[in-house]
Amino acid sequence: MNGEMSNRRLILRLLLLVVAMFGFGFALVPIYDVMCQAFGINGKTTGSAYEGAQSEDQQRQVRVQFLATNAAGMSWEFRPKADDLVVHPGASNEMLFVAYNPTDKPMTAQAIPSVAPSKAAAFFHKTECFCFTQQVLQPGQRIEMPVRFIVDRDLPADVHHLTLAYTLFDITARKPPVARNDG
Repeated sequence: MNGEMSNRRLILRLLLLVVAMFGFGFALVPIYDVMCQAFGINGKTTGSAYEGAQSEDQQRQVRVQFLATNAAGMSWEFRPKADDLVVHPGASNEMLFVAYNPTDKPMTAQAIPSVAPSKAAAFFHKTECFCFTQQVLQPGQRIEMPVRFIVDRDLPADVHHLTLAYTLFDITARKPPVARNDG
C-alpha cells in the first residue's frame, strides 16, 4: 500500500514537472523578445516607427555604415545607395536601399534589420523603414526603399560608429503576391 502511494506521488510530481517545463519552454520566446528590447541584445531594433523629437547635437558626429545581404535562396539584387553616412545625434537622416527582381516571376521579400554594436541598438530609431512591411516586386522591377532614422543623443559617448545591416528573405511561398503602387 505504501509503495503504491509512493508511486502515485512520484507520477504526480513528474507530471507536474513536465507541465512546468512545457510552460517555461512556451514562455521563452516572449521572454527573449522582452530581454532583447530592454537591453538592446542581439542588435534587435524596435519594430515600429520612433516618435520622439530631439534637438540635433552639432558637436558630435557618428558614422553609420549600411550593409545589405540576401538570405539563402533570395535572388534579388539588394544594396544601399551609399556605404555610409556621417550624422549628428538627434538629427533626422535618410538612406535609400535599392532592390531589383531579376526573375521572371513576382516575388515577396521581408528585410530583417540588425544594429551593431548591440549596445547601440536601443539608441538607433527608425522613423520610416521598408523593413516594417513586406516588399513585392514584379518581374524586372527595381525600387528605391527609404529608411529614415535618428541616432539618439543619449548614444554612449564611446560609440562613434554604427552598422545598420539588413538581411533580405524571400517569403514568396508564405504569402501570395500583391501589387505595389509606389513605382
